[in-house]
Amino acid sequence: MDPTGLDLPPLAAAFVFGLLGGAHCIGMCGGIMSALTFAVPPSMRSPARLSGLLLGYNLGRIASYMMAGALAASLGTLIALSPQARLGLQALAAVMLILMALYIANWWKGLLKVEAVGRRLWRHLEPVGRRLMPVVRVPQAFALGAVWGWLPCGLVYSMLAWSLAIADPLRGAALMGAFGLGTLPALLATGLAARQLGTLIRHPATRTLAALSIIAFALWQLWTLLPGASMH
Repeated sequence: MDPTGLDLPPLAAAFVFGLLGGAHCIGMCGGIMSALTFAVPPSMRSPARLSGLLLGYNLGRIASYMMAGALAASLGTLIALSPQARLGLQALAAVMLILMALYIANWWKGLLKVEAVGRRLWRHLEPVGRRLMPVVRVPQAFALGAVWGWLPCGLVYSMLAWSLAIADPLRGAALMGAFGLGTLPALLATGLAARQLGTLIRHPATRTLAALSIIAFALWQLWTLLPGASMH
């Protein structure tokens, strides 16, 4: 069952949500990308090497998202044993998307409370990431990105709620992979110091448009869950 209740392919929607969340990604992870770039010894900062390292970081990060998506969807298979439970998970996914939109637009920061749940795990993983620096090789960058992927993030948690509703580990992993690919342009641009794109993504109008688009999608999702909605 498609948890969106729409004909729009879930992977395409997840990718678009990743793109729309670019402003938040730059705000939360842009500093990390810049720090990782400057941590590379000056003699090794050729464009080709930096591009490879930045891609390695982000592929590692996306791999962690996919693992988390598979785990969340596996949990969903245990919860969604009845139609009522499945509807509850789908409603939760829609509500989390709305919270994500409010977060992106800086209208309400309630997701920060959700991020607090992941900080306990992050306290154990952060020292592992530090031991991998400075990064000079792509496999090293991938490993650091895989650790970085577990950084507490309300945006990611919102998408994991969607994976939970899908209740299929392979599809949950694919969904998070598509979302991660959507975040890639903003973070690669930040790492490569593309200021114009970064300014556009962070602009309040861009964030507002992104938030309204996600809210509209989530409300449509909730509408499809109402009894008899499919008959209209």
